[in-house]
Formats: sequence, structure tokens, C-alpha cells
Amino acid sequence: MNKLKIISKGLIKENPVFVLLLGLCPVLGVTTSAFNGFGMGMVTTFVLFMSNLVVSLIKNFIPAKVRIPSYIVVIASFVTISELVVEAFMPDLFEALGLFIPLIVVNCLVLGRSEAFASKNDVFSSVTDGFAMGLGFTFALTALGGLRELLGAYSLFGYSFIEGDGMLVFVLAPGAFIGLGYLTAIFLKLIGDR
Repeated sequence: MNKLKIISKGLIKENPVFVLLLGLCPVLGVTTSAFNGFGMGMVTTFVLFMSNLVVSLIKNFIPAKVRIPSYIVVIASFVTISELVVEAFMPDLFEALGLFIPLIVVNCLVLGRSEAFASKNDVFSSVTDGFAMGLGFTFALTALGGLRELLGAYSLFGYSFIEGDGMLVFVLAPGAFIGLGYLTAIFLKLIGDR
């Protein structure tokens, strides 16, 4: 499969959030700021990349009856590594993301890419797919977090633009749904007919 086609699918045509609507728990839960969205996206990208790599390497050695549990063990291993690294080197991000890092293990995006793509393709295509889907996920989380932070606190990546309080609704849970709805509509309008 053409590598550019794989990348464009992950970023645009099959964007995990705006087109496929996958992984919405962290999308709605951690995107109170652009920094949190970017951090969660990068952790998920690492897990996608590494789990696709390993699943693609070991796919021929796993019996069909235990392939899903095997993929979950692989994913859980990289989530644990990610969680420990973030906790050790980025304690503020770790505190902000909280329980959402361990929940990457059951994120349907990660397991779905392992099952649907990495288990059926070569290593290079699989890591390209994991990286592209991760970048698409990171883009969506950062965009939603940036929108919510901009409207909810009049700041972006922690830098204030306007004095005063923002619109409280965007800091709260309803702001995540409103922002996701508008960004999804805009994104789908921009990419047009897929």
C-alpha cells in the first residue's frame, strides 16, 4: 500500500476523531487545554506506533483463538511504559491526564488498528499507519483542546490573550461536546467528498 495514502488516511480521510469518531472518552475528557490534548495525543501515538510494530512482527506466531488478548497484552505493555515515563518526566501532564493514560489499553482506536491493519500488513506499513493515525488523533485532540481553552479561558497553551474569565461552558463537559460537534462539521466540510 502506498505510504502517502496511509498517512493521508490517518490524518484526513479516516481521521480517528473527526471522521471515524473513535476514542471519544479521552477526546472529551482531557481536552480542557491544548497542552493536555497534545500530551494525550502524543502518548497515544507512541502506543499506536509501538503496538502496530510488535503486532506486525508477531502476527504469524499468535494462534487465532488468542489474538485479541495477545494484542491487549502488547498494548498494555506500551501503555505502562508510557505512563511511567510521563509520570517520571512530566508530572504536571501526568496529573492532568490521570486515569485516561491507563484507559489507552481499551481505546478502540488502538486495538482496532492492531486488529484491522497491523495483523494483516507488513511492518513498515503498520508503523506508518500507527504513526499517521496517532498524528490524526493528536491533531484532533489539540484542536479541540485549543478551541476549548481559547473560548473557556481566553488563552492558548497557557498563554493568556485577554484578561478576564472566558465562557464557562467550554471549560465544562458540555463544551467538549459543543466543540467536537462544530470541529467535526468544519472538518467534514473542508475535506468534502471522501
